[in-house]
Amino acid sequence: MQSVTPFSSLRDEQQLMTTLLALMKEEQLHLVAADIDAIAELTVRKTALVGQLSQLAAQRHQALAAAGFMAAEAGMEDWLVGAGVAEAAPLWKSLLETTREAKEQNRLNSLLVNKHMLHTQGALNAMRPTAQSGNFYGPSGQATTNTPNRRVVIG
Repeated sequence: MQSVTPFSSLRDEQQLMTTLLALMKEEQLHLVAADIDAIAELTVRKTALVGQLSQLAAQRHQALAAAGFMAAEAGMEDWLVGAGVAEAAPLWKSLLETTREAKEQNRLNSLLVNKHMLHTQGALNAMRPTAQSGNFYGPSGQATTNTPNRRVVIG
């Protein structure tokens, strides 16, 4: 049985992160086009990928801890120094770069989502009556005003 090392799942992590980045770029296109149905479908796929990535990172952290290194990205850097696995360092560097790209893509997509939310909120606000308007009828059938009732107690 082959032992699990911090390198064991690195290739899978890189592949999943690359797939996630591609989905995020596709998501950006759908955000620009305001294609909500496509965005909803992509969100399901992205959520599954993020879950898989989390599991693989947890495996890597456990392998680092078992090897006597910090169970974090800094521990991976330390492990790479003495690992003796020629392809580990370039693959790790590639994973970190792809992760940075995905983080930036997520930031850009968030800006687009916020733009859509502001537009939608503006449209909703335009459909609401103004607060000063008294052209509405209450449950009693009488016109209502939006001035607060103030009861004054004297004495």
